[in-house]
Amino acid sequence: MPKANELKLGTAIEINGEPYVVKKIDVRNPTSRGATTLYKVRYANMKTRQKLDETYKSDDMLKAADCSRIAVQYSYRDGDVFYFMNTESYEQFSLTADDLEGQVEFLTDGLEGIIMLLMDEAALGIQLPTTVIMQVAETPPAMKSASATSRTKPATLSTGLEVQVPEYIETGELIKVNTETGKYTSRA
Repeated sequence: MPKANELKLGTAIEINGEPYVVKKIDVRNPTSRGATTLYKVRYANMKTRQKLDETYKSDDMLKAADCSRIAVQYSYRDGDVFYFMNTESYEQFSLTADDLEGQVEFLTDGLEGIIMLLMDEAALGIQLPTTVIMQVAETPPAMKSASATSRTKPATLSTGLEVQVPEYIETGELIKVNTETGKYTSRA
């Protein structure tokens, strides 16, 4: 049983007997002393796709949904449908762009380390690895006097995701991006 402060995007939780997947987490740190951190979580029902917003304190216990998890690899996209392959049985699964809301920008060809959530042999959603390696498709040129300080510039990645990167990163470089925050972490 996970606590509210252990939730990640793509985590499957059971609420009132229905399976939900975490789509967005907003952490609120109150300024007053003694106040607890609040986690505002947006869920999507795995069967009906209806959204649900809930707020928790950091030590609130939640019930994990009863669904199986298998390792898959991202294969390809056909329109709004994304295809994944079971790395052991080579079975194919598909999910729509709506099912993958907020996760599409992190999918690159052949991406491994993805966990597929299945209920009654039907694909419900995925959990991405914590970091993914992506290529910088476009960014302003590196500055000669660029230092390793925290000055950043925008970079568009191969999937269309835009992140802030240090000034010394150039077009074509591989970088690591955190899938939970959507931020640059390091060079690959």
